[in-house]
Amino acid sequence: MIHPLRKHGLVMRYITGSGLKSPIINNGQLRDLIKSEYGLENIRSISGFLRNKGAFSFPALKTGLYSAAVLNTEKDYTGYSSVWVRDNIFIAFAHYIDGQPMRATRVLSALMSYFKKYRQRFLDVISSSVDPKNPMNRPHVRFDGNNLEELPEHWPHAQNDALGYFLWLYCKLAIEHLLKPVSEDIETLGLFVRFFRAIRYWEDEDSGHWEETRKISASSIGVVVAALQQARKLLPTSFSPTTFYDKDKTFDAESVGELIAPGMSALEKILPEECIQSDPQKKRRVDSALLFLIYPLHLVKEEIASQILQNVIDNLQGDYGVRRYLGDSYWAPDYKEKLPPDKRTIDFSDNMSSRDSLLPAKTLEAQWCIFDPILSCIFGNRFQTTHQKDDLDRQAFHLNRALGQITSEGLQLEIPAFRCPELYYLRRGKYVPNDHVPLLWAQANLIVALKIMEQSCSLAVC
Repeated sequence: MIHPLRKHGLVMRYITGSGLKSPIINNGQLRDLIKSEYGLENIRSISGFLRNKGAFSFPALKTGLYSAAVLNTEKDYTGYSSVWVRDNIFIAFAHYIDGQPMRATRVLSALMSYFKKYRQRFLDVISSSVDPKNPMNRPHVRFDGNNLEELPEHWPHAQNDALGYFLWLYCKLAIEHLLKPVSEDIETLGLFVRFFRAIRYWEDEDSGHWEETRKISASSIGVVVAALQQARKLLPTSFSPTTFYDKDKTFDAESVGELIAPGMSALEKILPEECIQSDPQKKRRVDSALLFLIYPLHLVKEEIASQILQNVIDNLQGDYGVRRYLGDSYWAPDYKEKLPPDKRTIDFSDNMSSRDSLLPAKTLEAQWCIFDPILSCIFGNRFQTTHQKDDLDRQAFHLNRALGQITSEGLQLEIPAFRCPELYYLRRGKYVPNDHVPLLWAQANLIVALKIMEQSCSLAVC
């Protein structure tokens, strides 16, 4: 059977007439490659062009891990030379999707070494020897990636999503036999499960994806649930049950399954919102972090996924990117003029009021570049299932928005061209990239979006 779009001579089509606003394209050379109709060769040409321009360069540290951004020494104040667990998982996932499993597994192996080195962090929480309300007592999710060493400064390390992403991808790659954990690795995976039980992750207040005010967040709970689902799949498929046995019986398929249930129950109460706590400083209806529960985690059902998508698009999508949430004061208008370098990326999680005072009004929040690629992937996955033209249009639309975010020559003297920024913010009334260019998480997501688009382009028979 010929695919219904192919028989009309269309493979990819992006139509502004469908109600989708034409994206802003910052790079003139790239503008010439962005088409209203895409074929497989068009997408591969764009990918090749960007690779040749260095847009997809991932300079690894000696451990195989990656700093959050590739910055010169003048921007050391940002702290983005450090390693974040979450960012590295999305980079590893991009390598995996891009057909570079060795680079992906090197990331996971290095993170495993780091967690084994600091296993006492897990054990102290599990044994109630320390108070997990103090985030410094929890496993640290931002650290020195060159030496696999913790950093001394105070940081909101209570980030269950970061730990969950590691467990999710590690188990996924182990199921596919790309990773071969030894007994000590398996014991460490068990520590994650025991840790999530000890903190009662389904009702635990953590700082989540954005490392801010601690609250009970659906986006964090969902990542942990997805991780536990992968762990449960790993147990019976790759090793004998006795391999996973421990004296507390916390790492077998049955006990892991029991730990999934309260997380799913919590999600049923919260989704499609992010946080339903009554405290106005915590309550949040819409948050772009919920998109990750749709892709790459494939956790939520279609009805909830559609509500999350519509909420994000209606409330958070801007002309230059997608806001994290309404009221987000990180890189508020004229952020660099309002804060000195050593204050721009510090831990505000215990008191957001000083930073929040920098945001003059909602809708003036910074617009991020990590989300349009994810939105493109979500609609691409839908298209490959539904074969509906609207899903195809939206896949191309968000890919074009992501491509449009790539920097151009002369945009700002200190910003390199052909790079994926972290975000665009208002500076003197004009949206410009902030200092964190390139952000490796953003370019990782764009690689995945291009790969998913290739799959859609290749879809000829249904």
